[in-house]
Amino acid sequence: MIATATHHLRTLLARLRGDRQGVTLVEFGFVAPVLCVLVMGIFDMAHTQYTNSLVNGALQKAGRDLTLETAGSQQDAIDERVRAEVMKVVPNTATIEFEKLSHFDFSDIGESEEFEDDNDDGACNNGELFVDANGNGQWDANRGREGIGGARDAVLYTAVVSYPRLFPMYGLVGMSNTVTLRASTVLRNQPFDEQDRSTETGNCP
Repeated sequence: MIATATHHLRTLLARLRGDRQGVTLVEFGFVAPVLCVLVMGIFDMAHTQYTNSLVNGALQKAGRDLTLETAGSQQDAIDERVRAEVMKVVPNTATIEFEKLSHFDFSDIGESEEFEDDNDDGACNNGELFVDANGNGQWDANRGREGIGGARDAVLYTAVVSYPRLFPMYGLVGMSNTVTLRASTVLRNQPFDEQDRSTETGNCP
């Protein structure tokens, strides 16, 4: 009896080894998740690149508008035009923030405020004298002054866009569920007046 059962089992296993019905479905079960993640990843990357290009284009146009003499009263309207352009391609929960930092010259962009490093420790401290280039009463690692400044000033105009990803594959590949794009343009205001050359000094904490 045992011999008969063993014989039947061997016969069944032999038949299963030779049976190829449904193998395509099994193979697809292994491949489908990877394929889905790959396709969603391609679409996600393409949308991110397109949005980034759109933000840069809108910012370049807004930057040219900000150089005009009348830009001071039009800042909010210019920002809103950029916002409206970007919101066409991102979810309505997206956030768009604008930063404008004016500098005396292009070479000042991204530079810290100068200070007398009396103790040679590379930090502004112990009451050391510093040049308060942006006039906010404290030493800053970025000497830019908030706003678009005045005549002939160099302005760094930045837009930061954040929105939830459109495709739900981020959790499968360890990505953040939020896309953050940052675009900047640099411009110089039209010389409609003399440039303000005044500076103040202060003491480091």
